[in-house]
Amino acid sequence: MTPATPDPLTIGDTSFASRLIMGTGGAPSLDVLERSLAASGTELTTVAMRRLDPTVQGSVLSVLDRLGIRVLPNTAGCFTAGEAVLTARLAREALGTDLIKLEVIADERTLLPDPIELLDAAEILVDDGFTVLPYTNDDPVLARKLEDVGCAAVMPLGSPIGSGLGIRNPHNFQLITERARVPVILDAGAGTASDVALAMELGCAAVMLASAVTRAQEPVLMAEAMRHATEAGRLAFRAGRIPRRHFAEASSPTEGLAALDPERPAFA
Repeated sequence: MTPATPDPLTIGDTSFASRLIMGTGGAPSLDVLERSLAASGTELTTVAMRRLDPTVQGSVLSVLDRLGIRVLPNTAGCFTAGEAVLTARLAREALGTDLIKLEVIADERTLLPDPIELLDAAEILVDDGFTVLPYTNDDPVLARKLEDVGCAAVMPLGSPIGSGLGIRNPHNFQLITERARVPVILDAGAGTASDVALAMELGCAAVMLASAVTRAQEPVLMAEAMRHATEAGRLAFRAGRIPRRHFAEASSPTEGLAALDPERPAFA
């Protein structure tokens, strides 16, 4: 069997072997979280800076440190560009990283991104030297604008956070991935492994998820499923699917068939 060629995920100046980015919210315990992260194979995991005390021992940061997983701080809970920029700067000071997952939410009910505040915050943070990964709507125009201001990746939602509804608009994802010059990462909406495989087959460079694992009946088992789905979807994308057809097409050649003559069997 021919071994798979190296195919790292590169964000900014950093490369990762895993294309699955994990979140930490919703886990029933730190023990379950640690075993789930290990099963997922992730090398990059988000933490919500506004819900984290970096000085506390035995926190999620301790778990990530033991597993050798890089921290991706996020600005969850921010509603304005000003709040998000301040949170990102505090994260850089506390954790010593320029990586930031940028979230600017429009309201509590939908948890959808505010596109205007998001774009403003992204531009400020890029100018401030951050490697910015913005959580955004599945809007191809907004994704292009975020890329144009210098974001290192774009993270469109498949469906609302925690909904588990999967990718509601695959066509928009195709429009985004076809034009993007930076990694496109599905963020939010994945409910099970098939959602993850579909995202990768649509050309996403990676998938970010949390609730689909931490709130599954068996989180560790689901984490392993997500790992395999990410890898399978990526391989399928690289291999190239066959065209969809309206009618059947025989897999065997239709030319050169042996004549069927009862008096003279072709295979006598």
